[in-house]
Amino acid sequence: MTAPLLSVLDLSPVSGEATQAQAVRDTLEVAKAAERLGYNRFWMAEHHSMSTVSSASPEVLIAALTQVTTTIRLGSGGVMLPNYSPLKVAEVFMALEALAPGRIDLGVGRALGADARTGGALRSASSEVFPHYFALLNAWLLDASGTEPITRQHPAFDIHANPSGPSHPDLFLLTSSPDSAAFAGAAGVGMMFAEFIARADGGPAVAAYQRAFQPSAFRRAPWAGVATIAYAAETEEEARRDTAPLRASQLSGLYGDRRRFPTIEEAEAYLEERKDDPNLAGIAQRAIVGSAEQVRERLAQKALSTGANEVFVMSTGPTLKHRIRSLELIKG
Repeated sequence: MTAPLLSVLDLSPVSGEATQAQAVRDTLEVAKAAERLGYNRFWMAEHHSMSTVSSASPEVLIAALTQVTTTIRLGSGGVMLPNYSPLKVAEVFMALEALAPGRIDLGVGRALGADARTGGALRSASSEVFPHYFALLNAWLLDASGTEPITRQHPAFDIHANPSGPSHPDLFLLTSSPDSAAFAGAAGVGMMFAEFIARADGGPAVAAYQRAFQPSAFRRAPWAGVATIAYAAETEEEARRDTAPLRASQLSGLYGDRRRFPTIEEAEAYLEERKDDPNLAGIAQRAIVGSAEQVRERLAQKALSTGANEVFVMSTGPTLKHRIRSLELIKG
């Protein structure tokens, strides 16, 4: 079976007794390792007010990574557009494109990446504004790159995203359903389906995207990615043990308790107490965990069954060392 094109999605997870600040620095090390190993892209997500991850500002990390990487594509998976001014997002990512021309991906989502109260603190708009915000973002990116200057008839006429440049970031829409995937296709941008959020297989969304795709100034042919949790260790047993904190955190989150489990032993004790919980089976099924050979085979099957052009592995593991070793084993 042919190996799929692989990329990395990172949420700056907080490992063990580390601080959230250390988790941010760890992400830089994971990205440098991903480039060394030959992964195609390294994307960072946006989540707010969560103790288990530190990925509130992907654009800041992208800026840092433009200075310590040279070949890997860097992007957001994604910027939650209702939280921001579309003009400001266009300006930030045109600045990133200026720092690393041809290497910047702008993935945007329609959710908030936060609960309702946190969204209020962010002064987020309703997700209903997304189509309007997305259209404005499109216009400002294309205008700033000189691809399609904004005309006098456009409501944003004579407002420009700076810095201008000879190129613009590649644009993607994060999706979690066939409907949002079809929106991405009709808009003529790339699409990334987050299986670990949707708790569903990406195949139907990829198919909906491909059916709806219309060529645009951003993309002449469809491109679909699927993101999934994947972790490899020397043996399947070791991999299962290493991912106990992740399973425990996911289970507790289902009950409104976003707990972090600093040690494997603490996580295993929590899971043992709840071993009859019916949610555990679904949590285990949504992650690809095992030996290097097992994980590589399942990722290849994932690409084949969904029709995705690229598979993103979400970097997991109890420590930074484990996360990097997992990426090494997966890449082979």
